Amino acid sequence: MGRRTEVRLAGSGGQGLILAGVILAEAATIYDEKNAVQSQSYGPEARGGASRAEVIISDADIEYPKATELDILLCLTQESCDRYVQDLKPGGLLLVDRDEVNEIKAAREAEVKVVKIPIISTAKEKIGKALVANIVALGALVQITRVVTKDALKNAVLGRVPKGTEDLNLNALESGFELGREYKKT
Repeated sequence: MGRRTEVRLAGSGGQGLILAGVILAEAATIYDEKNAVQSQSYGPEARGGASRAEVIISDADIEYPKATELDILLCLTQESCDRYVQDLKPGGLLLVDRDEVNEIKAAREAEVKVVKIPIISTAKEKIGKALVANIVALGALVQITRVVTKDALKNAVLGRVPKGTEDLNLNALESGFELGREYKKT
């Protein structure tokens, strides 16, 4: 059986995490030729409450399309971290925005690998728009985990973002890659 990787991207409605999940799944399937499924949950939270996207990536067939043991959890808000950290399997990766997530349940912090990086502030300061924090986050996640190739992610971003925003989003993606490289040096 091929390796199955379960990823959840969580934050607040309006942060673009549903789009980020679609982009990650497309990078895996279209450009890296893996199997992937993507699902999302936002319902009434679409305007500011908790939202999440899940992506399962595998080299083999995906028999069950729901996340059962998260390998990677990205949280852009304290609320999403509080709500979903218990779904991360022991040894999994918890990637959080260090300026937004101030506390991680102590029992979980000891069981998982925690990476704290400035995602939203990087989008604001380097790109000039918090709107692209989702793309910055994807870049950092892929640089750190290699769940898909960087080229696949770049192509998926270009295929999905609105026309006229390609340079903006590629700059955001490169800033995310840079965050991931900086983290790996520490």
